[in-house]
Amino acid sequence: MKATGIIAEYNPFHNGHKYHIQKAREITQAEVVIVVMSGNFLQRGEPAILDKWQRAAEALQNGADLVVELPIQWSLQAADFFGHGGVKLLAALGCESICFGTDTVDPIDYEKLGQTLIQSKAELEAAFFHLDDPKLTYAQKMALVLNQVLPEFAISADQPNHLLGLSYAKANANLATPLKLYSVKRKGASHHDDSLNAQIASATAIRQAVRNGHTVDQVVPMQTASDLQRRAISWDDYWIYLKYKIQSSSLAELSQIYQMSEGLEFRLKKQVNEAKNMADFIERIKSKRYSRTKIQRLLCYVLLAIKETEMQAAWTDNALHILGFTPTGQSYMNEQKKSFTLPVFSKIGKKEAERFPLMVKTDRIYQLGDPQIEEQSFGRYPLKVQNEK
Repeated sequence: MKATGIIAEYNPFHNGHKYHIQKAREITQAEVVIVVMSGNFLQRGEPAILDKWQRAAEALQNGADLVVELPIQWSLQAADFFGHGGVKLLAALGCESICFGTDTVDPIDYEKLGQTLIQSKAELEAAFFHLDDPKLTYAQKMALVLNQVLPEFAISADQPNHLLGLSYAKANANLATPLKLYSVKRKGASHHDDSLNAQIASATAIRQAVRNGHTVDQVVPMQTASDLQRRAISWDDYWIYLKYKIQSSSLAELSQIYQMSEGLEFRLKKQVNEAKNMADFIERIKSKRYSRTKIQRLLCYVLLAIKETEMQAAWTDNALHILGFTPTGQSYMNEQKKSFTLPVFSKIGKKEAERFPLMVKTDRIYQLGDPQIEEQSFGRYPLKVQNEK
C-alpha cells in the first residue's frame, strides 16, 4: 500500500487541515495518509488546546488513516529539530512521500532546496555565526542568511509554513533514501490572520475566538467544535504550577533546565513575583533577542522540569507510539509493520513507562491543566475509527 505522510500539530484540527489531508491523498495518489502529530506540548511552546487523543480522533474522522505521536523530544523544539523528528518517524513508517503546507507565492522545488541546504551547510553556518545582531529572532536571522547565501530561494521570516518546509526538506535530504516532497498552497487565512470570515481560518484565530467565547462551528469539523465546547486548554491553566516551580527552585536548579542560557534564570526569578498572569509574565521575559516562541518553549521546559540529560536520552531512543487508525490504517500496519525501522508500541505499561519516562511525565503534567482531562498514558489503546475519508 502506497503511503504519504503529514507532520502536524492540529491545535486545533480545523477545515484547513481537512483540506490538506484531502489534497495530500489526491496529489500523491496514496492509498494511506499517515499523520505524525505532536503530543500534548507543541512546537511554539504551549500546551495543546485539546489533548492528543482528541486531536488524533478528529484527524481520523476527517481523512487520516493512521496517527502516530511525535514525542516531546521532537515536538517541543525549534523548526530544525521538529522537522528532523517528524521526517525520521515518517521514513520509519514506510512513507514514500511527505506532503506539507506552504505559504510561498511561487512554487518551490523543495527536494532541490533540501539538497542545496546540505551542500551549503558550512557557508550557511558561517553566515549565521557572523550575523551577530541581538535584536533579531532566530527566524529573522535564518531568513537573512538564506537570502544572502541562496538568493534563488528567497524567503521571509513571516512565512512559518515555508520555514517548516525548509526543515522538512533538509531533514529529508539527509535520509539514506529521501522521500518525495509535495507542497500544498495554504488555502484561506494566513497563519497569523485572526479573522473568522470564511470556512477556513487559521488555528491562531480559532484559539483566540475560543478564548473569547465565540463560536467556531463554521471553521472546524463537528467533532472539534464539540470537543472545544467541553474544554479548551491554555497556558493560563498552568500559570500557578509554573510560578510554583520557579519560586521553589534555586537559581542553580533553574540553570540546569534544558536551553536555559545567558542568565535567563535570574530574569525568571526576578519577574515571576511581579507578573500578574501568564501573558504578563511572557511579556516581561521576551525581548528582541528572545522571541515569544523561544521564551514559551523555555517555560515549557521549566514547567516540565526537563534537563539536558533527559532530552539527550530521549533523542537516542525513538519509537512509534500509535494513537489511532482506521480500517485502512490497520491494514497498512498489518502489511508493513515488520518493515518499520523503529519499534512500535500501542500502549504504555510498566516497561514502556520505564523506557519513555519523559513522555509519561509530560502527559501527567498536562493533565494538571484540568481535572476533566482523561488519563493520557496508562490504559490507553489506539483509537479505532470506522468512518473513513
